[in-house]
Amino acid sequence: MANQDITFTPDPDTQSISSDVAGFAGLLVSTQIPTRADGSLELGDITQQSECTLQALKVALERAGSSMDRVMHLTIYLTDMADRAAFNEVYKRFFAKPWPVRAAVGVAALAVAGMRVEVTAMAAKG
Repeated sequence: MANQDITFTPDPDTQSISSDVAGFAGLLVSTQIPTRADGSLELGDITQQSECTLQALKVALERAGSSMDRVMHLTIYLTDMADRAAFNEVYKRFFAKPWPVRAAVGVAALAVAGMRVEVTAMAAKG
């Protein structure tokens, strides 16, 4: 891309076709899946997947010069809306009041069979 005013932080996975974080005018955008620190996917229960997904978001934002307390908006994609309560329990360990604006969206499937959660966040830099 030739947009000099947009920054892209590469995904640590060299096979990925997505940037980890994109930034513009102090606003960062990131989408994360349940990736463990070693890069492998967590495909266990919704609690395990939620913890890995939000931890991956935390790491990505911190690498880009932000933090979880700078998240303004979060979109949560769930393959089973019955998992929302369990996701929320994990969410409350990563976020505090004032809560980010958020939306939970039920989807038929995600990119990998067995993946139950994905998040997209917008955060302020710094």
